[in-house]
Amino acid sequence: MAAGNDMEQALTALYGEDQVAAVITLKVDTKEADRIATEIAKFEVIQDVFLVTGDTDIVAKARFKNYKGLKDFVLANLAPIPGIKDTKTLMVVTTYKEAGKTRSQS
Repeated sequence: MAAGNDMEQALTALYGEDQVAAVITLKVDTKEADRIATEIAKFEVIQDVFLVTGDTDIVAKARFKNYKGLKDFVLANLAPIPGIKDTKTLMVVTTYKEAGKTRSQS
């Protein structure tokens, strides 16, 4: 648990109160994939949800007010959904293109 706390402290120090974007991949019970994707799509923080092939079943893109919001969402909203076997959360470091629009970097 100490390693988890160290990681949380490092991420909080890095992102602070800055807005956080994340890509969340989910491995789910295949028979429940449509239900789970539909349920996840209902959350306001979720911007996009895709049912995909490959090592993961569902990919969701989300945006949060801060790192704590991301952590709270995963623990309080995703974890309780029946049929989710595994999740991986990838925090976005830099966005180069989004919603079809290239972003200029400063």
